[in-house]
Parts: sequence; structure tokens; C-alpha cells
Amino acid sequence: MKDNAPHSANIGKFQDRFVTADGQTRASVSLTRPETLWFNTGTLCNIECANCYIESSPTNDALVYISADEVRAFLDQIEDRGWPIREIGFTGGEPFMNPEMIALTRAALERGFEVLILTNAMRPMMRRQMREGLLALRRDHGDRLTLRVSVDHFRPELHDAERGAGSFAKTLEGMKWLRDNGFRMAVAGRTVWGGTDAESRAGYAAFFAEHGFAIDAQDPGQTVLFPEMDETVEVPEITTACWGILGKSPTDVMCASSRMVVKRRGATAPVVLACTLLPYSPEFEMGATLREAEADVQLNHPHCAKFCVLGGASCSV
Repeated sequence: MKDNAPHSANIGKFQDRFVTADGQTRASVSLTRPETLWFNTGTLCNIECANCYIESSPTNDALVYISADEVRAFLDQIEDRGWPIREIGFTGGEPFMNPEMIALTRAALERGFEVLILTNAMRPMMRRQMREGLLALRRDHGDRLTLRVSVDHFRPELHDAERGAGSFAKTLEGMKWLRDNGFRMAVAGRTVWGGTDAESRAGYAAFFAEHGFAIDAQDPGQTVLFPEMDETVEVPEITTACWGILGKSPTDVMCASSRMVVKRRGATAPVVLACTLLPYSPEFEMGATLREAEADVQLNHPHCAKFCVLGGASCSV
């Protein structure tokens, strides 16, 4: 599994939690507006992508299936801590590999939260038990459920280059089922192939129009285009002075508004992480409770700079 050791391009950087390599005070982020609590449902996936940040695969169970009871315990903590959470997010791996996925989703919807599920919309989601469960959730809770489907590129050959031959066709089949049954959908794409933001969104818009998908390609919440997380690229460390230089605020960074719950293989209980992007970096583990997870987060990783502060990306909608 990946750890927090910097690549050779960043040797000397990201060593001290509080001080950058050149002796400046490292930037930190406070949990100022908790809006989304993520649950990693497990790292097992039905496919193995060429560039998966969490190394999901049919054999990687470093993060094991979380249970509905464990999710409910954290939903209780949200109420106890008074967090103004709007949305519960489920990510993996492939969430629909988790046999309790429908129960996990129902637990969050029954508490009144909006729910976002990240999925490849392939065979795990299309199993009869999961489809029947989704239809029941759609019937009972309407538009508070969104499924964000991974479509790495609107061109099938580029999507398949990342996810394997035939993947695009299988994902398209799942999306058509979601469309025909009235589910709210969003899409997550990648920018690794280049092209401008406008070009990418125009391509997705044509794809959505061709298949009658009610997804707005121009809305970054409905069509999320992720910058590639390449740890071989040199990135600057973020200091406290950077906020003013960049014209940005720490309140805009993902860890100001979200946390993620994971359960590690062999662990007796789940833990809370600062970030969805760093599941294997020990220093971003904050404890077993939401109370502990209210601590500030030191931006001591290349992803903090490239993906969040400079890239401006967010995992939510």
C-alpha cells in the first residue's frame, strides 16, 4: 500500500507536519463547515484500473467492508456532535461489492441526509438484489439519492484504456438502467488525456445528449473532472502565506468540510481520516470518533497541494 513517503521529485519536502522544507510554517485547515461524511465501503472492486489512487482491485481488501451498524454508529455521532452534515458519501473500491450496500444507503437516507454513491455502474450494481434494493430506495426517498458514475472519458477507447476492454459498454448499460428508472446521476471524469476544460465538457455534453442522460456537463458538481494525482511530479509545499498569494481560503479545501470513515483489515473498529485521497497515510488518521476528527489538518502531502489547493478539486457535489 502507498504511504506518506515523498517521491524523488519531492525529496526533502513533506517531512515535518508543521514546517516546510525551507523553514516556513506549513498551512493547516480547520473543520469549519462539516458538510459531507464519507464512508469507504471497502477497497475490493470488480476491476483494476491503470491509475487508481486507492489501488482498488478484485484482491485488495486493505480496507474491509464496513457494516450498516458501524455506519449507524457514526450517524449517531453526527447528531451528538451537532455537525451540520448535509450529505453522506459512499466510495470504494466499488461500493456495490459490499453486500450491505443497500442497508448502508437506507440508514443514511432514513436520517434525512442526501446520499452520494460513487460507482462504476457495472456488474456489482446490476445484480438483481442491488437493482431491487436501489428501486426501493428510489421509491422511498426520491431525489435525495445520487449515483456518480465513473466515466473516465467520453470516448470509449480512452475510458477502456484506463479500466479495461469492454468497460465503457458495461458502464453505459448501467447508466441506461439508472436513466430508465429515474435515478439522479452525475459523472466523474479525468483530465489525464489533456484538452481544455471546455473541450472536455463539450465532449461529455455530446455523450449525455446522445444517450438522454439528464446530466449538466457544464456544472462541475454534476460533471466532475479530476486532475490526475501523479506523485512523480514536483509540487510546492503550501505555507500559511500561500493563502494570500494564491487568493484562496483554507475554508475552500476539502478537509474544511469533510472526513472519511474506513475500516482497516484486522481492525476491530473503523477510524476517521482527514481526507478521502489519503487512505494509506498514517498521519492523516485522526482517531476512532468524530470528536477526535475535529482537529486541524496539516497539509503535509503532495496531494494537498496539487489536487486540493492548486487543483481546487472536491469529491462532493
